[in-house]
Amino acid sequence: MTLRTATALTLLATVGLAGPAFAEDYKIGVMSAQSGYLTPYDQPSYAGFKYCIDKMNEAGGMAGKYNVVLDVRDTRSDMAESVKVTQEMIDNGAQFIVSSADADPTIAAGQISEPAQIPTMTFAGTAPVMTQVGEYIFGSYPADNQQGTVLADFASEQGLSKVYILKSPDAAYTMGGPEYFAEVFEANGGEVVGESLYSLNQPDFSAIVTTIKNTEPAPDVIVTWAWEPDFPAFIKALRGAGVDTQVMGGDVLDTPTVRGLGDVVAGTYHTSGGFPEEGSAYGDFMKEYEAATGTEPDNNYYVNGCDIAHMIEQAVEAAGTTDPVAVRDALANIEDGEGIMSNFTFKGTDRMPLRPVVIAKINADGSKDFVSRGTADPDKLPKP
Repeated sequence: MTLRTATALTLLATVGLAGPAFAEDYKIGVMSAQSGYLTPYDQPSYAGFKYCIDKMNEAGGMAGKYNVVLDVRDTRSDMAESVKVTQEMIDNGAQFIVSSADADPTIAAGQISEPAQIPTMTFAGTAPVMTQVGEYIFGSYPADNQQGTVLADFASEQGLSKVYILKSPDAAYTMGGPEYFAEVFEANGGEVVGESLYSLNQPDFSAIVTTIKNTEPAPDVIVTWAWEPDFPAFIKALRGAGVDTQVMGGDVLDTPTVRGLGDVVAGTYHTSGGFPEEGSAYGDFMKEYEAATGTEPDNNYYVNGCDIAHMIEQAVEAAGTTDPVAVRDALANIEDGEGIMSNFTFKGTDRMPLRPVVIAKINADGSKDFVSRGTADPDKLPKP
């Protein structure tokens, strides 16, 4: 062994002891509400995202060479705070931003990140109007018009023909989802027999329940995209009034709180982005995550957070750089990208990914059953 060879091996050993050698840092800003209405969705999304980012860094970095540095900011589910922290993250050098799990704060963030040409992806916002802010805004979960189409087809296949719509104009999600459902349901031959508006955080649904109870002809299904705490308040009032009409909702019902409502929520169907069947990549992720962290990932937002890390990595790999404009262009051209919850396609879309939609049924004991998985028919898909 020559002296030069021995010196080189010594240097390599020294580098190896110091951990992975990264070509450069890749800074990602993260909006994660630690209080307020987005907490049940932002916290698990961030937990899954960080878990997979940490794994990438331990394995040599994103795309095998970029050390991901997270700049995490608490929005407190407040719109003004969302705008403020977005500006702070960009000023701090963020090259990619992951925004809160709703369309409205993502739209607010996009007002700042779009002109700065920083690609921005929501944790789980599903209102398709979100990406109309500009070319740098991306969804990650199946959009509401995809979910509404699959759910309407499912309702029609069950022989249901009369629907009552419950929606709120206070958020794009709570307004748009039921409307997309109704558009496809009517195209299938169904009828909207009534609708009501509610306000976010409305404590009393008794007047709406009375209206539903007196509607003629009586609906055979009620559809809402209401989230917590509105959905629990509504379903308790509905069942408390003796109304046993079938209820269906959006992906937002996939939470432990809703499933924990017992008999009043038993039999409720909702859309979802995936289901952890035994032997699937999703099922394996759940086991791995729980073994590593001691926490059961009991909703889809954990695995979708991890999928967002993989979406960004696939874009960085395709771009061959972390330059924000190049990463944005590469992300927009991904076709049949590999995910754990499901595969995803951005190419040919308006940056709301095409992904399969699962329908699940909630049981009285807090568990949920897989019912079906389908992809929205493009010819039926309502326009945002």
